[in-house]
Amino acid sequence: MNKNNYVAIMAGGIGSRFWPASRVNRPKQFLDIMGTGKSLIQQTADRFLNLCPKENIFIVTNAIYKDLVKEHLPYITDNQILCEPSRNNTAPCVAYTALKLASLNPDANLVVAPSDHIILKEDAFIKALEKGLEFTAANDALLTLGISPTRPDTGYGYIKYAGDHQDGVHKVERFTEKPDFDTAKTFVTSGQYLWNAGIFLWRVKSLISAFEENAPEIMEILAAGKEFYNTDQEQDFINKAYPTTPSISIDYAIMEKAKNVYTIPSEFGWSDLGTWASLHAESDKDETDNSTNSENALFFDSKNTMVRLPKNKLAVISGMEDYIIVDEDDVLLIFPKSKEQEIKKITGLIKEKKGDKYI
Repeated sequence: MNKNNYVAIMAGGIGSRFWPASRVNRPKQFLDIMGTGKSLIQQTADRFLNLCPKENIFIVTNAIYKDLVKEHLPYITDNQILCEPSRNNTAPCVAYTALKLASLNPDANLVVAPSDHIILKEDAFIKALEKGLEFTAANDALLTLGISPTRPDTGYGYIKYAGDHQDGVHKVERFTEKPDFDTAKTFVTSGQYLWNAGIFLWRVKSLISAFEENAPEIMEILAAGKEFYNTDQEQDFINKAYPTTPSISIDYAIMEKAKNVYTIPSEFGWSDLGTWASLHAESDKDETDNSTNSENALFFDSKNTMVRLPKNKLAVISGMEDYIIVDEDDVLLIFPKSKEQEIKKITGLIKEKKGDKYI
């Protein structure tokens, strides 16, 4: 393994579209949502052990989840957990990571990836990352893995890439955030677009330069205390400085502005697992496309319905089509799949009426 290879796993989200299974005090990355015996963050970290040593894996999370990270990944040290005191989107957390790693190893070559994605073909995934890291090690480049689209999905951002390439690495021409269906259909038909998976590769030197050029305010705030990184004073500095950074995504802050952005078209069985419907799509189903995590779910005259039950609970589902049913003991969700994007909004209304108890 290359000692300059590092991984930062972003694990600070709430996963509100997976409510009521995902809650503020235990969001989806800490759940065994796939029924494998391991949480999503455990699966993600295990995957990256094939790319770099465990001491080169860092977790970026909200401060309230530090103990959960240590519970799920006991081999991760305190210095490998970057605790955000506020939720400021992805650009500040990536800048924080870059500065911290630069003080540890100026030659660090970094992968930044979410903690809650599904990768079915792990060998192909690691090969794509190795190719990408080889490219970023030799070039001043910001690289993203793009997923070859299989359908005109409106839930993903799209990457238009140039036909010319250097050993499978293509220049990015532009990014498009979640298009409408007709536009997405045009993108997929053209063969010139990829899904944006939010998996990035870059040397920390290139990344810091990109921030200095395209998002200088973030860099100025976080670099002001660079002498504190990897010391006992780091968290105190971050607690004061981090909340003052702009709340903006890495896509908007850097990737859509920089000129040295590249992509590798990839196929490795990827799903962002962003919603209950995406989980249903990845789950085993019966002959009428029903799926469940339990042997105690009995379906009658129902189809294309997903049911999640607590252990030892019997459920009889009859006459349901295209529904999500999630029983978490204190909360029962019955929701049409076609409206699942509204679940996040519903949690806000529940908080207004019932407080934080069920959130």
